Amino acid sequence: MPRTPGWREGQNKSGGRYKMTIGPWIAKLLALGSASLNQSKAKIDVNVLRSAGTLGDELAQVLDAKNGFDAFESALHFFPAQTSLLSVGIDEWNDPDGWTKEYGDLAAGCLFFAEDIFGGQFCIASSCVWQFDPETGEKNLMAASLDEWAKKVLDDYEVLTGHPLAHAWQKKNGPLPEGMRLVPRIPFVCNGEFALSNLILMESEKGMRIRGSLARQIHDLPDGAQISFRIDS
Repeated sequence: MPRTPGWREGQNKSGGRYKMTIGPWIAKLLALGSASLNQSKAKIDVNVLRSAGTLGDELAQVLDAKNGFDAFESALHFFPAQTSLLSVGIDEWNDPDGWTKEYGDLAAGCLFFAEDIFGGQFCIASSCVWQFDPETGEKNLMAASLDEWAKKVLDDYEVLTGHPLAHAWQKKNGPLPEGMRLVPRIPFVCNGEFALSNLILMESEKGMRIRGSLARQIHDLPDGAQISFRIDS
């Protein structure tokens, strides 16, 4: 039987087999991305898939096709299913005792699967894809599917991944080390500049933990209140 482009066979969260047709925009993003960040077959914890709701099978399809990848000169980092030498896995990244604990209820119900160059997160919540601002904990609705999300990223990757600054930093300093992001010294929400002079190289989880504290402070402040916050290496 002929198979259409993107057709694969996989296993859904209930253990049954299904025919997988990866959407055209996800397929294009995968083609632009690096080699798999974990060469092992993707093994996603059943509870992780369930937390993705109706997008669980689509996430499994993507990870089955490529188990984590970088794109746009590492400005976009899509986590593999499980931790490898090249990247923390989705299961470990979403550990409730990890960095998400610093955000409290702000991160509740979110399954984080990718990040931009600044550590801004992409997550699944309520069966939709959202942007998660690490400085405020606010979510911005992006798409109803991963394929729709991929189209938006491809259409506006410079803004949604921070690629121009990722390119400029690496032109000056060399390839971005695995597990690192470019975190603003003065947070963007505190009028920090989108400029190399305001960015420092920081381990991704550390950057999220630090900004979790900022997000909780902002969330609890009344409108018009002033804050002072600076991140130093």
